[in-house]
Amino acid sequence: MKVVLTLIGGPTALIEVAGTRLLTDPTFDQPQAYDAGTITLVKRTGPATDPASLLPIDAVLLSHDHHWDNLDHSGRAFLSQAPRVLTTPAGASRLGGSVEGLKTWQSVVLHGTEKQEVRVTATPARHGPVGIEPISGDVVGFVVTPEHGSGSIYVSGDTVWYEGVAAIKDKFDIRLAILFTGAAQPRGSFHMTMGSNDAIEFAHAFPQAHIVAIHNEGWAHFVESQGELARSFATVGLANRLTSLERGVPVAFEI
Repeated sequence: MKVVLTLIGGPTALIEVAGTRLLTDPTFDQPQAYDAGTITLVKRTGPATDPASLLPIDAVLLSHDHHWDNLDHSGRAFLSQAPRVLTTPAGASRLGGSVEGLKTWQSVVLHGTEKQEVRVTATPARHGPVGIEPISGDVVGFVVTPEHGSGSIYVSGDTVWYEGVAAIKDKFDIRLAILFTGAAQPRGSFHMTMGSNDAIEFAHAFPQAHIVAIHNEGWAHFVESQGELARSFATVGLANRLTSLERGVPVAFEI
């Protein structure tokens, strides 16, 4: 089954599979600074395309709603144009309306234009090191499984590599993984998202998965670029497992 990915910028990517159009973490604002309480987040680049050009969307997969680099002002306005928005239960309570909160391992079924079922399952995520949860809040990842595909797509959301992510391999045959990387350091020297070590651990744990890394550009708090991640993969002999995306350019994969 063909999957087409288009990186819009930051954590925002369009996933087209089985006639279904899914959008991850909508961020469409132009560059600016955001007051995030004890820290300031700085956005350096705008989206690769106008959000209206992405419509229609069947569902938004929202890792979490409470950080500006995952849902900004324009992204929040965009949610009303998606018939379904899937996120954490805490996020659904904050956003209200028709936003759906999924508990870990809970699934919903979507139907795109080809009338095929696409199942979306919520997966574990931890937005930083052990003990960060009261600060970083609830986050969620997703597994997307087409009815007639031979495998699944994993969208990590903002998480590091830990036992919760490793548990996914016991439940799903991941053939394409969209990892939120960048080794984000908005609060100190510890990583809030995956860096090279995390992504390499993931690659070895999921040997059938082709890997795409996003959410590693466009914001000041990322310390590891897509190019640096690619060099790390090449160093350990995994260059053929990683595909680098250019903003706004669709790339096709087979799963």
